[in-house]
Amino acid sequence: MSSEWLSQVLTTDTSWQVSAQAAALADPLRAKVFNITSDNVAEVIQRRGDLLKLVFPNFSQFCQTTLKIQPPEVRCTELVEVLQVLWDLWLPLGIQIAAQRQQLGKPFVQGILGAQGTGKTTMSRILGLILQQLGYRTLSLSLDDLYKTYSERLALLQQDSRLLWRGPPGTHDIHLALIVLDQIHQGKSPVIVPRFDKSAHGGAGDRTTPEVITNPIDIVLFEGWFVGVKPIPPKVLLTPPPPILTDVDKQFASDMNNQLKDYLPLWERLDSLIVLYPTDYRYSLAWRKQAERQMIAAGKSGMSDAEIEEFVNYFWRSLHPELFINPLIQSSSVDLVIEINADHSFGNFRSPTSLRSRGSD
Repeated sequence: MSSEWLSQVLTTDTSWQVSAQAAALADPLRAKVFNITSDNVAEVIQRRGDLLKLVFPNFSQFCQTTLKIQPPEVRCTELVEVLQVLWDLWLPLGIQIAAQRQQLGKPFVQGILGAQGTGKTTMSRILGLILQQLGYRTLSLSLDDLYKTYSERLALLQQDSRLLWRGPPGTHDIHLALIVLDQIHQGKSPVIVPRFDKSAHGGAGDRTTPEVITNPIDIVLFEGWFVGVKPIPPKVLLTPPPPILTDVDKQFASDMNNQLKDYLPLWERLDSLIVLYPTDYRYSLAWRKQAERQMIAAGKSGMSDAEIEEFVNYFWRSLHPELFINPLIQSSSVDLVIEINADHSFGNFRSPTSLRSRGSD
């Protein structure tokens, strides 16, 4: 439910601030995440309101062109709902990342981990708009951009027939990723950023024209489905959850776990890690089915439910969320956990400390 006062933020009326301050303090966990106290809440809300007015034109355009929300007026129900997310999450998060960058005094790499359907790409795009308004040059980088080339993955498939899909550990060019991030940290110019075209080679995908960055980057928003995920103790894989059922499945999971060791130098470049955490990892299967059905209804090609289940199960066999994500969100490696509900809405915001105190979901 959207706050009735929110649309007033974009007007000259200031009466909304009292309600906004009360709302900001009403959720103690969220207030703690964004360092809001009774002493600073008035200043925080004033700054957030000023930033909303500056960001709103570009945000509204993004909603129309990317999220396909029409019309652009604040009275549009869909836009009001997204505006609430902008107010509650994206604006304070953007302000927080900017403050961390300023404190660090050098390029800041913000990791964003999330399964398909959690909204990590949308979050990255909107954070980019906010940070640009705050005066920071931002680069959005996806784990997908770091895939090995089509020819390299064909050779990889010859070596290991289990790597029939791009995506699992071992299908990325980690060396290239380290070069890009290190060049950004060192302030070198130009920086050649790889980009990936998923439609190339009949959907197998391949590198496309890279992006050439000539100006220094202040903040990198680095998102992906297992960004920051670390190897787990091998003994955990002796009694894994479904769909890791057979000895072959267990061996695949074990090999993928070992592959994660190669990614650790890359994760060391992260200055902060946000996890978009579905309250039930199985939501991603339902979300994928919904997306494919919408594509088919629009006259496009799409996978059947059986094909989707096999596709999603493949990735659960490689890095099962219960085995890899649940321990991660209780570790000191994670700075913020944002719960995602079945309808894609955002739930609670939690720090690893609060998660550890209540145990894993």
